[in-house]
Amino acid sequence: MMSDHPARPADRPQATTTPMVRFDGVTRRFGSFTAVDKVSLDIGRGEFFALLGPSGCGKTTLLRMLAGFETPNEGRVLLDGENIVGVPPYERPVNMMFQSYALFPHLTVAGNVAFGLRQEGWTRAAIDARVKDMLALVKLEEFGHRKPHQLSGGQRQRVALARALAKSPKVFLLDEPLGALDKKLRDETQFELMALQQRLGLTFIIVTHDQEEAMTMADRLGVMHAGKLIQVGTPAEIYEEPKTRWVAEFIGDVNLFEGPITGHSGDLASVDTRVGPLVVGRKAGFADGQKVSIAVRPEKIDIAREPFATSENQLHGIVADIAYLGDLSVYKVRDEHGVIVKASVANKDRHASELLHRGDKAFLRFAPEAGVMVQD
Repeated sequence: MMSDHPARPADRPQATTTPMVRFDGVTRRFGSFTAVDKVSLDIGRGEFFALLGPSGCGKTTLLRMLAGFETPNEGRVLLDGENIVGVPPYERPVNMMFQSYALFPHLTVAGNVAFGLRQEGWTRAAIDARVKDMLALVKLEEFGHRKPHQLSGGQRQRVALARALAKSPKVFLLDEPLGALDKKLRDETQFELMALQQRLGLTFIIVTHDQEEAMTMADRLGVMHAGKLIQVGTPAEIYEEPKTRWVAEFIGDVNLFEGPITGHSGDLASVDTRVGPLVVGRKAGFADGQKVSIAVRPEKIDIAREPFATSENQLHGIVADIAYLGDLSVYKVRDEHGVIVKASVANKDRHASELLHRGDKAFLRFAPEAGVMVQD
């Protein structure tokens, strides 16, 4: 369950407006399959950006085109203003960290971190100094002599991170870097990566299918589906103002009520849905008579045993199921038409989960501003 306000440090610096990376109408096809379809995207200097989407949506292919492992069939990839299409990977000031880490088992931790520097012909003294700095950066100063098999999963992840950062890339790419870690360690590592990115001031681009991971770490994120970039924005913008039904469903949990717009008054519009007439804020680009979906997050729906004072956007039904998640409880209420509506309630005291029980009659209500019109 995704929280209404994803945990993000209040002092995150804002990235500059100068694009460090620009994808300009980029398309990548594999035979008859289009993996990336006319994607245009600017990523700012010093920004922590997440490419988010399900498996096969094109996010990793987009990242690989930036790294030089794939070549676009159409469009340009610019790094710091320079078109790098055709530039081999080893000549790009970009480094990539993979989910598998790809550490050399026969080398020590220090040897793994030093590998790329040796390939570039650094002097022994310069390599030793850089390796020392990198191991200190990822808090592995005492592990330089160990082999990868002698480390935990989290420690191996840090070695891969140190190795990728050792050459001081302009852009650091992370392809599902936390997928092999358990949940607790993954959560801890997210904040460590955020702190590291702020300290180094580098542009970080992470690919992930984990919504909470992207919402927690990124300054902005781009949501991809079927090779297309569907929406770009801050975590709050994506969560609170999804542009399409697909984005609303993919990011977090949501209730969707479909129907035609039957009229409007001032800043409000009326929509005739299966659960009855609903009132939501008007949105530019939507006309009377048009069929829309109204997206309402479960935490924005109030639930009670008794009817609410206002009848606007009020529903009622029977509690069909309850999920107790510790910090909150999620109630699934089935109305007279068989529609399931989800409402979440924060468990602010020890007995908050006893508000309602299965089989109880429940009343639901949400404010007009809590609903968002989205395109199908």
